[in-house]
Amino acid sequence: MQRVPVDSGGSAKSSSLGSDPDDLRRNVIIMARSLRHFLPGYIWHITHRCHNREFYFDQKEYRKLWIDWLGEAKERYGAGILNFTVTSNHIHLLLISPRDMEGIPRTAQLVAGRTAQVFNKKKGRSGAFWEKRYSATAVESGEHLARCMLYIDLNMVRAGVVKHPKDWEHSGYHEVIKPKRKNKLLDRKKLADRLDVDLDNLAKQYTSWLKEALRKGNLSRDEVWTTKIAAGSETFIEKVKRRLEKIRKQGPRLLSGPDHALNEDYSPYGEWSNKFEWEIGLENVNDINV
Repeated sequence: MQRVPVDSGGSAKSSSLGSDPDDLRRNVIIMARSLRHFLPGYIWHITHRCHNREFYFDQKEYRKLWIDWLGEAKERYGAGILNFTVTSNHIHLLLISPRDMEGIPRTAQLVAGRTAQVFNKKKGRSGAFWEKRYSATAVESGEHLARCMLYIDLNMVRAGVVKHPKDWEHSGYHEVIKPKRKNKLLDRKKLADRLDVDLDNLAKQYTSWLKEALRKGNLSRDEVWTTKIAAGSETFIEKVKRRLEKIRKQGPRLLSGPDHALNEDYSPYGEWSNKFEWEIGLENVNDINV
């Protein structure tokens, strides 16, 4: 299998995607859920589940609806979309935060809010469509980004719904492999740059990584991508730590330990998490600006 090179600053140089997942777990940031800062220019993996894990996306029209609104949010708020998938009861979204740190929250609010609004109107129901909180994990460029991409695209394979990502329609995989001429959703150039591969070679290289992951059976769920604040090298983690400390002028100080975990000295919230409080409820979903 080809290797995705990663240097100490996070660009691609030397690390193999076939390495032990335990090595990856040792390079993780954990912070309290009081964090509200989407650092501009960083890659973020967003995960949001339907309320009570209900299968509200079991009909393809609602999966397509979510994707359509994602395209609208991209135009409004400028986040660079790298990948996504819409399953039957949750979504994965991989994107680069724009300069405005509110870009990702506004994107999540618009897409989730409009999807819920249409669903409830058609079903003649009221109540929550989404879980109150969504998770957000910062992902380092290079190897870690490639691993996260594979994790997202293999979601429905893990679930036993399809045997290959190409068989699941509502995902970014298809655009990674074959660029669109119009209605482009992914920023393939930024994706190639962050993976440190040539744009012309992106499809071939990613196909190779995916084939290797399927061959090795690396399909198990990994909490690194859904429960941690960030995943990356020690250098990446320290860089994020320094940037967050500059932003966070109040509150507990940040501590990094030998396990490359970043924690708060004291947290009044109890268990530490990367869960972000959902900022809109279904009762006021009609008030979203369009």
